[in-house]
Amino acid sequence: MRFLLRFFGFLFTAGSILFLAGLAAVAGAFWHFSKDLPDYSQLQNYEPPVMTRIHAADGALLGEYAKERRLYLPIQAVPKLVINAFLAAEDKNFYEHGGVDYTGMARAGVAYIQNFGSNRRPQGASTITQQVAKNFLLTNEVSFTRKIKEALVAMRIEKAYSKDKILELYLNEIYLGLGAYGIAAASLVYFDKSVNELSVSEAAYLAALPKMPASLHPVRNRARAIERRNYVIDRLQENGWITQADAEKARKEPLTVTNRSNGAHTFAGEYFSEEVRRDLFDRYGEKKLYEGGLSVRTTLDPKVQVMARKAMVTGLVNYDEQQGYRGAIQKLDITGDWGVPLAEIKSLSDISPWRMAVVLESNDQSARIGFQPGRELGGAVSKQRDTGIVTLEGVRWARALSGPYKGKNPSSVAQVLQPGDVIYADPLYNKDGQRVEGQYRLRQIPELSGAMVAMDPRTGRVLAMVGGFSFDQSQFNRATQAYRQPGSTFKPIVYSAALDNGYTGSSVLVDGPIEIDQGQGNIWRPENFDAGKYMGPMTLRNALRLSRNTVTVRLAQEIGMPLIGEYARRYGVYDELPNYLSYSLGAGETTVMRMVTAYSMIANGGGRVKATLIDRIQDRYGHTIFKHDQRECRGCDAPEGWKNQAEPQLVDHRDQVLDPMSAYQITSLMEGVVQAGTGTALKAVGKPIAGKTGTSNEAKDLWFVGFSPDLVVGLYVGYDKPRSLGRNAQAGHTAAPIARDFMKLALADKPATPFKQPAGIRLVLVDAKTGLRAAAGQKGVVLEAFKPGSAPPAYDPTLVAGTDVIDGTQQPPPDSGQAVMRSGTGGLY
Repeated sequence: MRFLLRFFGFLFTAGSILFLAGLAAVAGAFWHFSKDLPDYSQLQNYEPPVMTRIHAADGALLGEYAKERRLYLPIQAVPKLVINAFLAAEDKNFYEHGGVDYTGMARAGVAYIQNFGSNRRPQGASTITQQVAKNFLLTNEVSFTRKIKEALVAMRIEKAYSKDKILELYLNEIYLGLGAYGIAAASLVYFDKSVNELSVSEAAYLAALPKMPASLHPVRNRARAIERRNYVIDRLQENGWITQADAEKARKEPLTVTNRSNGAHTFAGEYFSEEVRRDLFDRYGEKKLYEGGLSVRTTLDPKVQVMARKAMVTGLVNYDEQQGYRGAIQKLDITGDWGVPLAEIKSLSDISPWRMAVVLESNDQSARIGFQPGRELGGAVSKQRDTGIVTLEGVRWARALSGPYKGKNPSSVAQVLQPGDVIYADPLYNKDGQRVEGQYRLRQIPELSGAMVAMDPRTGRVLAMVGGFSFDQSQFNRATQAYRQPGSTFKPIVYSAALDNGYTGSSVLVDGPIEIDQGQGNIWRPENFDAGKYMGPMTLRNALRLSRNTVTVRLAQEIGMPLIGEYARRYGVYDELPNYLSYSLGAGETTVMRMVTAYSMIANGGGRVKATLIDRIQDRYGHTIFKHDQRECRGCDAPEGWKNQAEPQLVDHRDQVLDPMSAYQITSLMEGVVQAGTGTALKAVGKPIAGKTGTSNEAKDLWFVGFSPDLVVGLYVGYDKPRSLGRNAQAGHTAAPIARDFMKLALADKPATPFKQPAGIRLVLVDAKTGLRAAAGQKGVVLEAFKPGSAPPAYDPTLVAGTDVIDGTQQPPPDSGQAVMRSGTGGLY
């Protein structure tokens, strides 16, 4: 008995020692692994990388920018169905355990022993909390050490944070394939839906992705993806989170994925979106742009943008087609399946409805073409092959530039198209605007390019921007980055400086030969467009209307280039203008954006305008960190409500660039350009329009900048490597019609509102030729705008009226009884 007592005493002592040693070992291991654990409290202030989203003025999504495509979604906004799907797939006991699932760990341990030496990856047993610990605080190292650390951190996290907070972090952090991080982004990327719109089948598929997104690709590994999706559906039903009927219906649904583009989402808005991206990068840096979750409301009007692009592209294509057909893009071997090699050729993605095609066969009457097939989500070439017919009508414009048919319009399709030719084509329409079913028109990418900007003159908000023919072809934004000679569109800046300093529209200067000694024996002899022809004394109104260069140079001599340079700086056209008289004719280089901004200051009565593409920027928490509108609203804050106080007032602190009366005078003169000058193409708009054409040296750039009371538009066309557009090229024939087509669309629903006449301005009838006050009943007069005390004293009948010449066409003298423009009203008198 005594022996047994001693034996059991020994066992108890030994057991106690072993137990204490075990506790000490566990405590030691706990201390060892705990001392290097990351600080889990940093999760409290965790700000995950969130994509920046750019919206148009109407709220439409314009673009998204991110390194990790993520939208952070609070747990309260996540539907119960989506939560249950992820719990079923990853951790059904999430709300019961304390961070570690011991049963799962034991199961994983057994599997590890069974697979030891097989080179298989050990089976995971991580809970959602452990995955949060690994993703946020640890590495992806596969080892027991990391698993121990993971478990320790998970238990600490469970004590520090609520279950909902942990689940929120998990659902927003996980990578789900196709560049999508978190469930909100993944829902958009895979199904183009918000999480609230997901079906059982779709939610189950997303929940299946965290462990192996690449292996469950919806196209490349479709069968496996469906199998795993159905597994999650089974778990949902097994846990009682969906009904059997819902489960059966979800399992039968096909896995249909609608991939969402990561680029600009508003058609024709690519240049605008990229300009905003550059602006954000300059303001806040790369990290804030791609990870800061900014919400940007831009000024872009999608409808106006489409109108601007349509007008600009049509103008470029029309000019290019007038030059002739340059031939196929390249030749292709069409033996066998032509779709695969055609799909490998780079085609422009943003010129719809144009499509790349290859000529399959051709004859005198028609050619059969095969269109470039698309690609499926996995990148494989689609098996669908679309074809169409190009008839003689579709190639009638394609005048040959070389070969036996050089200079001749085609008399057969085979003269233009041969089998294997890679081309662009778009649907053919008849004269009534109806599409001809199955028939297409040959197209070619224009060599000519250009840019257009449309702006609200009161605020500087850019409503539309076209930076070139195709963003996919060239991301160089010609509206903001291309510095070109504005030519005569700079003349209104010169004239406004003169009007602001004592001149009037009736002031007379001489249109005649002039020589400028530039030193060192260099003599400059400026000429008009119709070289060698001069019209003698003429008013500033007629000089601007007919764009007479020698008058402008004489005016610049009189008022001085330093003064013109000061006004150019005020307008923002140039930062520094050299004191050379040639710069008064627009010989310097500037951008379309700068010119449109300058004209906006004239259009709004001389008030300073700062161009902007952004109305407002908010951070990830919804706080406004930038607002373009800096006007002060006095009386807008009424904490006690309405108590018959004075109405709120908006106070604009912007300074005046130009006297409002001078702004009205130059506007009136530019109305004359549209009514009876080089900009007569704009008369077809049928609304009050003021503007100016511009043709640079050797016709390398053709411009038009003009405005209505509510809209300013400016554009140029020219080759990227400047060269002449032709000896007879004129802005009035090329650039002005593009502006006309745009303004017809943009102002279609706007009333014909006249330009606002400022207080103090005086309208006086003057002789259209001499600028002197008109006699009673005199014909050929114009209603000229004068500041107080500047009107001409009386009409001088001794002056003989001459003739005007516009674009080489002789016009009747002003005393012939024919009506002339009524300045300042847009009408005739």
